[in-house]
Amino acid sequence: MRISILHYAAPPIVGGVESTIYHHARLLAQAGYQVSIIAGRGESFNTQIPFIHVPEIDSRHPQVIEVGQALANGKVDQEFIGLRDKLYQELISNLDSSDVLIVHNVITLHKNLALTAALKLISERGKPLILAWCHDFAWQDKLYTPDLHPGYPWDLLKTPWPGIRYITVSDHRRQRLAELLDIPDSTIEVIPPGIDVFQFLDISPFTQEIVNRLQLLEADPLVLLPARITRRKNIEFGIQVIKSLINIYPDVSLVVTGPPGPHNPKNIIYLNSLRTLKEELQVESNVHFLYEINGEDQVLKIPDEIVADLYRLADIIIFPSHREGFGIPVLEAGLARTPIFAADIPSVRESSTGLINLFNPNGDPQTVASDIHIFLKSDRAYQLRKQVLNRFTWQSILKKRIIPILDELGPPKK
Repeated sequence: MRISILHYAAPPIVGGVESTIYHHARLLAQAGYQVSIIAGRGESFNTQIPFIHVPEIDSRHPQVIEVGQALANGKVDQEFIGLRDKLYQELISNLDSSDVLIVHNVITLHKNLALTAALKLISERGKPLILAWCHDFAWQDKLYTPDLHPGYPWDLLKTPWPGIRYITVSDHRRQRLAELLDIPDSTIEVIPPGIDVFQFLDISPFTQEIVNRLQLLEADPLVLLPARITRRKNIEFGIQVIKSLINIYPDVSLVVTGPPGPHNPKNIIYLNSLRTLKEELQVESNVHFLYEINGEDQVLKIPDEIVADLYRLADIIIFPSHREGFGIPVLEAGLARTPIFAADIPSVRESSTGLINLFNPNGDPQTVASDIHIFLKSDRAYQLRKQVLNRFTWQSILKKRIIPILDELGPPKK
């Protein structure tokens, strides 16, 4: 499927709509769609995504401003008609091979009414199919209504166009657009903007690769065990906790960050026993040793900054160690604001000063799993975080909201 995205401006211009265009375009291209961007300002930001520059699409183009001033005074003149027809011809030539045209704001905003009118002519051709992504509505904004008048072309902004699909960024906006166009709100899709988890949390490319390979953004919850693989770290207890959690959280994941300890050859024997335990408990897909994700013959060295990334991504830290000199993971969890469940041992009590969740490292893993479940049920920060990951990342929005609409509109992507 060939998709064109149109707006007055495009990345790297800074703005909410421009940011949406950036994420939609790059993720659609990654998903296998042929994507191009048509705008009056901007430039190419991805070699896979052609940028088509049509200067008169820009809301700040001198001719557009001149025509806009006449329209604000209620005057529809030959300058408007000439600009409309010129833009129509430009769009025809640039959209000849497009299956879908995503238009941001132009169909409900008056910043370039000649462009709006040209798009109306395009819509009457029936190809490409138009998705009208509506962020703002001129007719419902007191700042803009003094520049609007009854009749053509202003009525284009408040009249439903046959054959196009309307999309708003929130349910509130959907209701307002339905009122404006006098159409059922059920005919309008809601697709919110999103957030880039890796960018916002400043996650390194190396960590991103690990997260994507292990599908850690889909983990619920993501549990981190920051320790080297030695017997005193009591990692088997953490694995048993995960086994108990699976009954409630089938998508739980445990990530053990460290390699086998370097000073005792028996640590490899311990690692092998942990592998066996994973198999016996049938948690191979839920428990990950970063040390060996490249295979036993290609051990992976995890620097401290990667561990710090994982602290920011984790929902829970578990630290079941039998013995510690002090308990640095408690301090790291505190800085990362990540809840920690740790062994009730002297060094941990000293470093945490009673501010964390403690458990008996020789006790019942089921009890710890139950305590974690009770904590998560009442932790609104965790619940909001999961809602964001499930519904409001750009990746989840593309997969759950945008691609299903595109699949309805045309042939499957190649």
